[in-house]
Amino acid sequence: MSRKTRARHVIPRLPVLVAAVSAVVLALGLMGVALAASSPSPTAADDGGRTILRVGWMQEPDNLNPFVGYQANNYVVWHMNYDFLVGFDDKDLGPRPELATDWEVSPDGKVWTFTLRDDATWQDGEPVTASDVAFTFNYVIENELHNLATYTDSITRAEAVDDTHVKIYTSAPKANMLRTLVPILPEHIWSKVSGKAASTSYQNAPPIIGNGPFQVVEWSRGKYMRLVANKDYWGGAPKVDEVIFDFYTNADTMLQDLKLGVIDGAVDVSMAGFKQLQDTPGITTNEATSWSFNELAMNCYDNPDSKGNPVLLDVRFRQAVNYAVDREKVAKVAFQGFAVPGSTVIVPASDYHWEPPADQAFTYDPEKARQILDDAGYKDVDGDGVRETPQGKPLTLRLYATNDSVANQTAGKLIVGWLRDVGVKLDLQVMSFGALMDVQYEYTGDTFTPNWDMCVLYWMNEVDPNFMLNVFTPEQIQGWSDSNWTDPEYSKLNVRQMETIDPAERLPLVQEMQRIFYEDAAYAVLVYPHQLEAYNTRDWQGWVSVPSDAPDGEQGAVLYSLNNIDTYRFVEPKSAGATGGSSTWVLPVVIAAVVAMVAAVVLVRRRRGHAETEAG
Repeated sequence: MSRKTRARHVIPRLPVLVAAVSAVVLALGLMGVALAASSPSPTAADDGGRTILRVGWMQEPDNLNPFVGYQANNYVVWHMNYDFLVGFDDKDLGPRPELATDWEVSPDGKVWTFTLRDDATWQDGEPVTASDVAFTFNYVIENELHNLATYTDSITRAEAVDDTHVKIYTSAPKANMLRTLVPILPEHIWSKVSGKAASTSYQNAPPIIGNGPFQVVEWSRGKYMRLVANKDYWGGAPKVDEVIFDFYTNADTMLQDLKLGVIDGAVDVSMAGFKQLQDTPGITTNEATSWSFNELAMNCYDNPDSKGNPVLLDVRFRQAVNYAVDREKVAKVAFQGFAVPGSTVIVPASDYHWEPPADQAFTYDPEKARQILDDAGYKDVDGDGVRETPQGKPLTLRLYATNDSVANQTAGKLIVGWLRDVGVKLDLQVMSFGALMDVQYEYTGDTFTPNWDMCVLYWMNEVDPNFMLNVFTPEQIQGWSDSNWTDPEYSKLNVRQMETIDPAERLPLVQEMQRIFYEDAAYAVLVYPHQLEAYNTRDWQGWVSVPSDAPDGEQGAVLYSLNNIDTYRFVEPKSAGATGGSSTWVLPVVIAAVVAMVAAVVLVRRRRGHAETEAG
């Protein structure tokens, strides 16, 4: 039968058949979408039987060079690609063997001897030796590579004794020696990179030669980063063949992709999305223990070159701001209850946290804020609702929030209202994170001229408090410090805590530093937000929470930890047939739909066939 003849037969029933055929085409289209969605490789539709885990991130790493990148998720990737000297236990984040299997310190606390494992290799087949460890630490020190210098402070040199033993010498006892986030680098590669290039232009482009359980082999900026399993890893090959981090700019899109099985896990799930996922079968949500805080930071750079408002140098003004802010409401409204009110810069999950006593705490007290401003000479002279400085200038300041955080923007709007209520005008501006960094670290020629007043931002704590405490020292101005605040007594205590190895002796020093910073009010620590993440437990097993022994009955992070990456080493499909993308359920459903539609078409043809023939 020719097409022309067949077409003539079906014309009388064309609307019925078009509808049925359209349904088939639509179903086939959906099947194609499902296949594309479940494809575990962004470059190939055929996965070749590989097991691939896909995780969505709302923030993309900024740089794969450990001497340049500064975002927290960089450290996750670096740790997957490079071993640390000493690792972090998944139960309590205590020290555990990683590249080093054992260590000891001299009686004076100034010489550390590490025994290295003898079965570690670089991903190009070269052996990992003590020379690589010594090179890494000496490279940071000799080239003054500030990005990791906070971990090498007081280290004078490192020396390879033999292939499996390295000595690290310090000028004073070093409290955080076993808690450093220093990726051990291959000497045979990095020795060819100048210190200047390492701190500026060197990209460390994939494929990256490391010694960790995974290797970064591809980075499509704005789209994804692909890591393949190191089958020769000393700790055993990971149970997946690849991990792909997919980058999203829209939280709703990431949410839907997780529901559809396009991705297997999602980090930084939106608060509204998190509530939706709590009722989604096969998806486990995790309101992970907070190791971060969000703060209202103030520019305290006490230098004529500063472009910040000089009222921020007045501790009384900063204290008034702290009393004007309702932290409970920030947690409830801006963070929709997925946070607890904040206080100090070391988070409650840390053993070193200091919580201010009730009589010292900055509670929400706008009347007290007004009284402090009155007593300090900031009065509304002209009756327009905005106070003036003692010099007669209106109290108008700039407030910045980043466009990557709706919560921070909401907090900013709340703060504008609260400060207006006490007579201070804030001009809120939302900008990119990069734009905020540009004004915070602005230079006029070679002169540091920070050009901002206030901002709502965040920090992530490390297990050891040393890094966070170091931020507020003179050495970190133009470095990690954002507020540019310093205090002589604080700095003295910082040296002491850095040199106190015994945790019990160190604790009161760290807590006293928190008290000083808190009372001087360079920050208003707003909240400790929980890390919102979700992952597929219908198709995957072996997820690891870190720490599993989290305080107050909480759960540690599963997908996003700087310290421990066990979840990526041990997660695996529940069934041997699952190969990643976790949308294996989509295909059978769509096929069933197609079969049903085809059957409907056949039935229509059978029922209408006689009439159609007669009509011909």
